[in-house]
Amino acid sequence: MAEPDGRSPLPLVFDEPRGRKKPPRHLADLTPAERKDLAVELGLPGFRAKQLSTHYFGRLVDDPAQMTDLPAAQRDELVANLLPELMTPLRTLEADKGTTRKTLWKLFDGALVESVLMRYPGRATMCVSSQAGCGMACPFCATGQGGLQRNMSTAEIVEQVLAGARALARGEVPGGPGRVSNVVFMGMGEPLANYKAVLGAVRRLTDSSPDGLGMSARGVTVSTVGLVPRIKQLAEEGLPVTLALSLHAPDDELRNELVPINTRFSVAETVEAAWQYAEKTKRRVSIEYAMMRGINDQAQRADLLADVLTSYGDWGWVHVNLIPLNPTPGSKWTASDPADEREFVRRLEARGIPTTVRDTRGREIDGACGQLAAAP
Repeated sequence: MAEPDGRSPLPLVFDEPRGRKKPPRHLADLTPAERKDLAVELGLPGFRAKQLSTHYFGRLVDDPAQMTDLPAAQRDELVANLLPELMTPLRTLEADKGTTRKTLWKLFDGALVESVLMRYPGRATMCVSSQAGCGMACPFCATGQGGLQRNMSTAEIVEQVLAGARALARGEVPGGPGRVSNVVFMGMGEPLANYKAVLGAVRRLTDSSPDGLGMSARGVTVSTVGLVPRIKQLAEEGLPVTLALSLHAPDDELRNELVPINTRFSVAETVEAAWQYAEKTKRRVSIEYAMMRGINDQAQRADLLADVLTSYGDWGWVHVNLIPLNPTPGSKWTASDPADEREFVRRLEARGIPTTVRDTRGREIDGACGQLAAAP
């Protein structure tokens, strides 16, 4: 089957290993209509599915005993068929006085993934994983060095967000009761390589309560290393999520080394697809750029990056997010000198390109960008 741009299918490195048992079906995997149909199949009134959705998404209940509007016998059957346990927390590490929390999850088949909750004044962001491991093999990223184990299901992705939402709602995070305002698909995995499940998760998160969590799509960011056909496909979905393109180099020679998928889709093709996404959705694209000492942080590369991004005329379509490289065990890559970082910013801003340097929260608990490795 051809890709949306007419090319042959994406190579097998994008696919999970075959023969794996799928995660149990969960309410969050299903549309509201599918939930109702399942309840009817079980011999239960269809409206019970909506009641269960209200508990899960609306009230953030995870204890069946609290679902007192459901008759006990029906409750047990509904919970068994629609709310199976998907993942077990093994460890939670905290930083920033408890406002940054990284959780290690064990999935039903033993696969390990991590998610990070970051609370800021006025907002709370969940950074979620979409795959156990990653097949993109970027050499400076701890996740990429571990390889791909499998794709996560829609419900496994959603449950990471719901776990964070429950912690906030129950006042378990310093700052009092709160809610998840932002979700970033920047944890383990390449989100667009698990397109169907990620799209399903975005829809569950943005569906109106109680069908979903009721978040604004503008609070959701989907990151990618540049799967061009999938970027184009996402642009047609009618979901105004923010696209974050992990570029890391403005020229093919260096990006081929840093982001191996660039040998399939060049810098020009990738940035063109991102620009088309911005044109279609009217959402500004974030360009992610990890700053590596002596590798991609030279002044001339800042100029070249500016040339690439401004070649589309209106620079307002894009924002550059520079990421001080976070350390990973055994890596030869190190963060840029602060003076080189400042010069990089200065050159981009001089060309009219909005640029910020990302806050490296969670670095001390290996919870920052590029550090998630799900070590037991």
